[in-house]
Amino acid sequence: MLGVLHTLLFFLFAIFLLVTVHEFGHFWVARRLGFKVVRFSVGFGPPLWRRSGKDGTEYWLSAVPLGGYVKLLDEREAPVAEADLPRAFTHRPHWQRILVLLAGPAFNFLFAIIVLAGLAMASGVSDLRALIGVVTPDSPAARAGLRAGDEIIAINGEAVDGQRPVIIGLLDDLGGDRPVDLQVRGSDGLERSAAIVLGGADERRQLSEPLALLSGIGFAWVEPPEPAILGAVEGGGPAAAAGLHSGDEILSFNAEPIGNWLDLVKRINAHPRESAVLRYRRGGSEFAARVAIAGEMVQGKLIGRIHVSPPADTPIPPELLRHTSLNPLQAFAHAGSEAWILTSFQARAVWRILTGRFSVKNLNGPITMAEMAGSSANQGASSFLDFLVLISLALGFMNLLPIPILDGGQVVMQAIEWLNGRPLSERAQAAGQQVGLAMVVLLLSIALFNDIVRQFG
Repeated sequence: MLGVLHTLLFFLFAIFLLVTVHEFGHFWVARRLGFKVVRFSVGFGPPLWRRSGKDGTEYWLSAVPLGGYVKLLDEREAPVAEADLPRAFTHRPHWQRILVLLAGPAFNFLFAIIVLAGLAMASGVSDLRALIGVVTPDSPAARAGLRAGDEIIAINGEAVDGQRPVIIGLLDDLGGDRPVDLQVRGSDGLERSAAIVLGGADERRQLSEPLALLSGIGFAWVEPPEPAILGAVEGGGPAAAAGLHSGDEILSFNAEPIGNWLDLVKRINAHPRESAVLRYRRGGSEFAARVAIAGEMVQGKLIGRIHVSPPADTPIPPELLRHTSLNPLQAFAHAGSEAWILTSFQARAVWRILTGRFSVKNLNGPITMAEMAGSSANQGASSFLDFLVLISLALGFMNLLPIPILDGGQVVMQAIEWLNGRPLSERAQAAGQQVGLAMVVLLLSIALFNDIVRQFG
């Protein structure tokens, strides 16, 4: 129960913060361009606290902490005094209206860049080397000649310097129909080429499903050696109920030795809804505890969980890591580049989902997002900030889609009015709103369906 509450709180905080950042963008630009702001509310629903500021703007702290909204003066919603008409939304120049609409997504992008730059200045930029640990026999990777110990250094002629750009490059190639051309460096230090031949559109679409890419191609990364020491132990979870504490080192599972954290995870995952005796070391002494392993559906498969995570500060061997320290200027340049790479990839992924080349299973709903929020928070502040960056970029991008009830759709409508030289009819605006609402409901329904399938198989 405490774990669910923890997850929910971090999810609500993330949504509250990022939607408020979005709405503050609309508010800030509107004020500076001379629009009259009637209300800026943090949260929805009835106000818990409110006050009036200069120019008569109302500031609300509302009851439902799921974002916020900005209400601009608009005679389409209520009568407007003659003196205030020049500051009403429909009386401002079209280019100013468009800027106000774009400001919300822009602030989401700006927030992500600032956080990325702060992380880069504080701790530099790190990524695990793209070292192959295991190759599945008779898989596309094996047929391409990939071997354990190879390091991927380029994809289709583009140099890559870590696992993340390799994943993005492989996913990008799923949208085409050519082999994936790799340049690898073997454990002997020699470089060679390898071409991964993938199947047709159906096979490529299946590889685009969550967690399917590497296993479908047939290889796994070298796993950093991580001792089986417990970091966070979720209150009320199976491990806590058995008396296990943060800092305990797990030595064996049902009398079978445990070599590292990955070994522990594999043993627990393979025994859902069973009990097991874990032998552990605490403070120089050894103890044993019987743990009732929970069973949870993940990607349609029942796996075991005891609701623990590894220590957040477990060091990674230098030979597996690429790390670069950055000065402030370099950090902001890196942050801008990362934001562009992630957003442009997101745009390509959405287009491929719409055209049937990527699986619709990639659409995540609120349950999956909440789990990501809780999981990233368990791993530490840096991991949670990375999560906020991804969601902020996604929020900014999604609001730019040309769907009438979103900012991007409103920009399109304002541009049409500007070009035509006259407002759209009320009938056209209402039809646009209805179509936009239907599209958003459809997308949310698919995402929620994916959540339910992931939870219950």
